[in-house]
Order: sequence, then structure tokens, then C-alpha cells
Amino acid sequence: MPNNTQFAMSKHQSEIKRVTTHQLQAMKDRGEKIAMLTAYDYSMARILDGAGIDVILVGDSASNVMAGNETTLPITLDQMIYHATSVVRAITRAFVVVDIPFGSYQGNSNEALRSSIRIMKESGAHGVKVEGGEEIKESVERILSAGVPVMGHLGLTPQSIFKFGTYAVRAKDQQEAEKLLDDARILEQCGCFAIVLEKIPSSLAKKVAEEVSIPIIGIGAGPFVDGQVLVIHDMLGITQEFQPRFLRQYADLDAVMKKAFDQYISDVKNNDFPNKEESY
Repeated sequence: MPNNTQFAMSKHQSEIKRVTTHQLQAMKDRGEKIAMLTAYDYSMARILDGAGIDVILVGDSASNVMAGNETTLPITLDQMIYHATSVVRAITRAFVVVDIPFGSYQGNSNEALRSSIRIMKESGAHGVKVEGGEEIKESVERILSAGVPVMGHLGLTPQSIFKFGTYAVRAKDQQEAEKLLDDARILEQCGCFAIVLEKIPSSLAKKVAEEVSIPIIGIGAGPFVDGQVLVIHDMLGITQEFQPRFLRQYADLDAVMKKAFDQYISDVKNNDFPNKEESY
């Protein structure tokens, strides 16, 4: 039997018709954790939304898990809009935020504005996400000037992987940690509604979450932030080759699907499918 806290939480969630930036901020203010996962297609997004996920990220990780690229860099704005449109069609409650892909906002605030407006108009998404701090401040401000909600992303930023040269934990030294905290404050002051912190020490993530008023979502950033995000293919065990320390695998769909496929192939080759009841 659920306790009173669980009942209150489920009652509160059922009363929310659509998650908004205002409600995400209210969740941080009252200490309620924010649950966020990626999705890239209608079917998966429909299941996620029905489960009660707060935020769906249409991540440029689609470049990896959907297209098979080594990095997130090759995915285009048109491809991101395609994935985002498919996701938005499926949802009735979740807040949908879309990654602006590499090369569509860095260094040119006018292009950043055009990219974000295309995403919002063509997909129907609710916000966009960008990687970086002070160096993209002008682009963030230009996007926000059009009324587009912006989520920041600091720490390990996959669009800059060739600059880093490694997927190791970021901001372990004092200088980089101080810059990350400064960048978080800059994004907050610009008007971002939330920030993702990826693969940084949990003590630093805790400090950011305490010193910055907007929601902080972690991926490999420890438990002291305001919410968590994972790539859905990773947490469901569809991708087996990527198993970092921060990943908790909630299912092994790779094995489940392989078993189903093996059985189907066997049934077809043995003329067991379709049977009489499955035929017209």
C-alpha cells in the first residue's frame, strides 16, 4: 500500500495537465526530483509520456543510437527537427526540449536564433538545449529574446569531444570547476530555465545546485542535483557497448529482443508461423 507521501506525489502529478518551465522550477523549490529521459520517435515517446516522465530530451545522441555515428557532431538541424516532430506528436504531458545540433548556434547568434525558431515552429517542441557557458552567452541571449526557453549544458559537452579528446570526468581541477560554476551563474543570469551537468564530481554538482536557483539536471553528476537524465537506449540495455559508471541499466532489452527475433526466425523457417488461427 502506498504511503501518504507517494499518494500526494501521484495526486500532484495527475493534476498537472502539461509540464512547463514554471512547474519545473516549482519542483526544485519544493525539493521534488525531476525525471528526464531521451526519446527520438513517436512510439517510445508515447510510452514515456504515459509513464509520467517530466521532461523528454530529443537529444543529439540520436546521432549515436539512431544513426550509428561515433559522435553527436554529424547530425543535422533537419534531422533533429524530424526526431522532435515525431516525439511531440506522442506527448500530452511531458515537457519536450530539443538539442540544437553542432554548428547551428556556436559563434553566430543570428544563426542560433534561426535554428531555435525552426525547431519550435516546425516541431512544436517546448524548448531547446545548448552546450557551453560564457562563450555562447550571446547566442543564448538572442534565443531567449525570441521567447524560446533555453536549457544549458555544462561539464562534459559531447559536441566539444574533439577539443577535450576524452570522455573522462570534467572539472576535477579547481580552475575548471570555478569556470563551470561561473558559467552556470551566467546561464542563470541570461534566463535559462535549467542546466544539465554531465560527468562532473558530485561535490561540484551539489555546489552548483545549491548556488544556482534554476533546476540542475545531472547525468553522471551524483545525487545532489534537482533531477536526472539518461539516454533511453542505454538505460534499457539496447546499447550494450556503452556502460559508464553512472549508468544504471533498468532492463536488458537487447537480450529480450534477440530472444524474440530468434523465435520468430525459427517459427518462420519451420512453417509454424502463421498457424491456422493466424490465417484468414
